[in-house]
Amino acid sequence: MCPNGIRGKPLSYACPVERLLDRLGRPIRDLRVSVTDRCNFRCVYCMPKEVFGRDHPFLPRAELLTFEEIERVARAAAGLGVEKIRITGGEPLLRRDVETLVGMLARIPGLDLTLTTNGALLAQKAQALRDAGLDRITVSLDSLDDEVFRGMNDVDFPVERVLAGIDAALAAGLAPVKVNAVVKRGVNDDGVAAMARAFRGTGAVLRFIEYMDVGHSNGWRLDDVVPAAEIVAAIDAEYPLDPVEPGYRGEVASRWRYRDGGGEIGVISSVTQPFCRDCTRARLSADGKLYTCLFAVHGHDLRAVLRGGASDEELAETLRGIWSARADRYSELRSAETEGLAKVEMSYIGG
Repeated sequence: MCPNGIRGKPLSYACPVERLLDRLGRPIRDLRVSVTDRCNFRCVYCMPKEVFGRDHPFLPRAELLTFEEIERVARAAAGLGVEKIRITGGEPLLRRDVETLVGMLARIPGLDLTLTTNGALLAQKAQALRDAGLDRITVSLDSLDDEVFRGMNDVDFPVERVLAGIDAALAAGLAPVKVNAVVKRGVNDDGVAAMARAFRGTGAVLRFIEYMDVGHSNGWRLDDVVPAAEIVAAIDAEYPLDPVEPGYRGEVASRWRYRDGGGEIGVISSVTQPFCRDCTRARLSADGKLYTCLFAVHGHDLRAVLRGGASDEELAETLRGIWSARADRYSELRSAETEGLAKVEMSYIGG
């Protein structure tokens, strides 16, 4: 019998055909699928305007994987042990008819299907996504202070419209809604406690993410990182917290429960407390390259395999070979030796 089932689905359906391990004994469990490299925000830590300006060459539509190609990869991955698929971008709600893809993936037995969005289009899309079969959703929201938030998204987008999207997701039954906040020193770190205060007891789960050195466009410096321990201490001073055991191997967020029963928060600390040894994630870019690490230099071209006439068995064999050769552990090795690597941009593979 499988060690754990998928929420809302029969336990037997959660059992993979094969449990594929990499060279460090880590199973493949999660697949993040980027459906577009475009975004309607220009967040300073992800797609700054200086790099992603009006003339930036985004991928032409013909180079994007079709929904049918994405479904083929997802089915092959599920047969090798993938239990969760997260649809990402860029901003995934910019991909036309993305709810059609959700419906296609929702038909794959045993998958927990979720999506990460900046929330700008969520109020209009939440019910359609739920009706198509989306299980859960994560919304990026870095501050509740409107001026700070507009400055961080750098397109003058108001925080109230993202909050409306979160409300729509909760109303549609996309629960729990997770709210992700990237914390940068001197920018939004003074709003951590206010965010905790606002989301306590709402049904949304707030998660804080250490500012990471992904790609080369965000001007990352270690001095800009607010350690997860500092974030937890700031909230604990107002609302006492107790640690919660991980729900499964590879869960990236350390979870903390409010002692008074007001819900929980999570912190993702890939800089100060790397979790490479339990990383179970693969990432598929919008143009079909498979990356085995968020900080990878090169991806593996699955689009060529898909469009070269490969059978489902040959596609699965390709995935098997890529994962079984994997030995990535960038965050554990983060040093002068890794600083100069030409890492892929976070916006390209969805974080």
